[in-house]
Amino acid sequence: MPLSERPGLLLRYTIHCFCLFALLSVLPRAAGAEGFGPFPVRNFQALDQLVLAMPGERATVLRKGEFDVRLEAANTASIARDSEAQAEVAMKFETIRAGLFLRYGLTDRLELGAEIPGYHRYRGFMEGAIIGVERGTTGVAPARKALREAGYAFNITSGSRTLFQGSEGATGLGDISFYGKYQILKETSSLPALSVRVGVKAPTGDTGEVFGSGHPDAGIGLALDKKFAGNWILYANLNGVFPTGRIAGLGLQPVVSGLVAVEYLWTENFSITAQFDYYSPPFHGTGTRVLDKGVTESVLGVSYRILPGLLWQLYGVENLDFITGSAADFTLSTVLTYRFRS
Repeated sequence: MPLSERPGLLLRYTIHCFCLFALLSVLPRAAGAEGFGPFPVRNFQALDQLVLAMPGERATVLRKGEFDVRLEAANTASIARDSEAQAEVAMKFETIRAGLFLRYGLTDRLELGAEIPGYHRYRGFMEGAIIGVERGTTGVAPARKALREAGYAFNITSGSRTLFQGSEGATGLGDISFYGKYQILKETSSLPALSVRVGVKAPTGDTGEVFGSGHPDAGIGLALDKKFAGNWILYANLNGVFPTGRIAGLGLQPVVSGLVAVEYLWTENFSITAQFDYYSPPFHGTGTRVLDKGVTESVLGVSYRILPGLLWQLYGVENLDFITGSAADFTLSTVLTYRFRS
């Protein structure tokens, strides 16, 4: 398919999802929208996200018969420049990730879910704003200075072998994931809510355009929620992901990820959440910190209940650079969640 036609596929995919929301908004018997935070953040680094993601989740599950439809559109700016004996890296692009996430309460303690992602990679629009912020704070990043003449770059090589190369304007389906969450503990005055999570990823993504790994993955994790001091809620997640196979001939290792988030409920319909995320790398021994190092990020955003069954969230993800050179630069995401009873 010509590259000029591919962006239209993602646009139609997004329009169809929003039409689904419009249809759901007129259905009867709407239930309360999804609680507020933690945000469903994952590792948006273009290469790390090839393995299964365990996005941020609260411990509380849907009640039996409740059904959630969530649409997320995230725009991520990626930039990296590294020249080592083992690897050469040049990355400068932005990626739109449109994810349709479905969840269903099978019992009052068990919910099942599936996520269908689509991607579009392009030159982007956030560079000017990012440079302005960098100049006013820490200074323009070395990678951005090194690639200032490049409008778009995505090429990673090892010796004479190309490991990753993605074309400008590429659009495609990502790997579809399936999830389950079982609530072990209900929250009490002294105990937090606690759930165990599992996930499986199917290799449906386009490996040629670096939208999929070509292999299934599995993951398991814990989610915890606890209210305190009236209007405050503490969230924590801890996950382990076990990728299979190899990606671009590179060996993979288990991934550990986790988050801690604090949410302040300003009103019943509005809250502010701050979040910290960590992800260990799926790759090892490649010779470049872009692949071999973990990711540390901060997240800040708001949640607003538009209607009794409709929740809107907006958040930004900023690379903290505790581990230099491995994370995506910046992500801006918006999320709509509609909940209803079947």
